[in-house]
Amino acid sequence: MSGSERVLVGPLKGYHHETYVFPLPDDRETGGAERRWKCREPREDLLWFDRRCFSSEEELVRALAGHVTRIPEVIDVGDIGLQGFIEGRTLGSRFKGADLIPEPLVTQIIELFAELVRVDPEKLTVRRRCVPEDRPPDGDTSGFLERLICFTEEKVYLRNEQAFAQLFGALGIDESCFRALRRNVPCMTKRPFALLHGDLHRDNFVVDAAGRLWTIDWELAMVGDPLYDLATHLHLMRYRPDQAERLTRRWCETVEDARPGSSEGWEQDLPVLLGYKRAQSVFTDVIRVALSLQASTLGAQPGFSWWSLYRAAREIQGVLAQGATPLGLTSVPTLGQVTAALKVWTRTDALLVRRGHDEA
Repeated sequence: MSGSERVLVGPLKGYHHETYVFPLPDDRETGGAERRWKCREPREDLLWFDRRCFSSEEELVRALAGHVTRIPEVIDVGDIGLQGFIEGRTLGSRFKGADLIPEPLVTQIIELFAELVRVDPEKLTVRRRCVPEDRPPDGDTSGFLERLICFTEEKVYLRNEQAFAQLFGALGIDESCFRALRRNVPCMTKRPFALLHGDLHRDNFVVDAAGRLWTIDWELAMVGDPLYDLATHLHLMRYRPDQAERLTRRWCETVEDARPGSSEGWEQDLPVLLGYKRAQSVFTDVIRVALSLQASTLGAQPGFSWWSLYRAAREIQGVLAQGATPLGLTSVPTLGQVTAALKVWTRTDALLVRRGHDEA
């Protein structure tokens, strides 16, 4: 498609896909400004930690044209869908965790949320992964949260329990955590369902040369509780507390104007949804961080990395501390205990994980 390997850029950094960027030969021959496109392929043996709703990201993005501004254009080259590459810098590359996001960019984020709640999910003619029986009725926010918890329990925890049982046990994680997570499910306030991006973090926003904010990576989009999209955004963005509070107030005002009822009961339900996100991070980060240690113990250049172990233990201990309350944990392991648990796992169960992958 590119006409020459020399114009290829990639693979780009990203968890879900292997992505290459290139101009099309026809674009170069027109003599106009060169445009670049993204060709994406799901990574092999990928662990999916989030529930997905739509069968094709390109199909969804194509359907949103005219409804959501500043999203990639999608074209077909043969039977392959290409997304337009947004030239600019990600929000994460410009502003680190402790930095305030400039108000003009926050305003554009709020405008995006308004556009999302205005989209009528029933009119989205996009193929869905889930069967109709697995979709809670409009407004059933309790059913929506229950399905999220079920996904984390069945597709993340139980699916990986055999390989990580020893590590989970040493960290105090077991089936009782999910009973704790479900305590507040029946008390959720009804809100009209909307289209959710599901992954609005700093590296999924691109700022172009004109200061316009573009939203990319729609593979985790779903239909559900709009307050969940705000909770996910707050959890992933790591705003300073004062800016997070201001953004939340603006979100409530804006989505209420766009679709009345969208922020109903947010004072009680936002902490519940934030609790779920922190709990979810415990399971996903324990698995992700533990697997990353395999590179130092079973990689092409074997050798135990104490620095990698210490860094991994600090990260896991941090997410355990944040997720302790929603998971019902009475205590959080010390840094030394987490380090010891990881060390044991990398020398025993990690071997089983690698053997399983080799056999597959």
